[in-house]
Amino acid sequence: MVISYDKLWKMLIDRKMKKTDLMRTAKISSNALAHLSKDESVSIEVIGKICLALECTPNDIIEFSNNATKESISK
Repeated sequence: MVISYDKLWKMLIDRKMKKTDLMRTAKISSNALAHLSKDESVSIEVIGKICLALECTPNDIIEFSNNATKESISK
């Protein structure tokens, strides 16, 4: 399964936020932010903190795909 946080990055752009702003607002670690930036798995606790900070749901920031490549998600 492939995870994509492209929706999260778009949301940050729309809100004129930087990744470091997200880290401070959501109170997540730089390690968690690094995992997000690499489209790697993070704990549900991290997702929860982001959703609370951005007042959104996980569906607003995460996209899953059964396909083997990330490119298939963006199509």
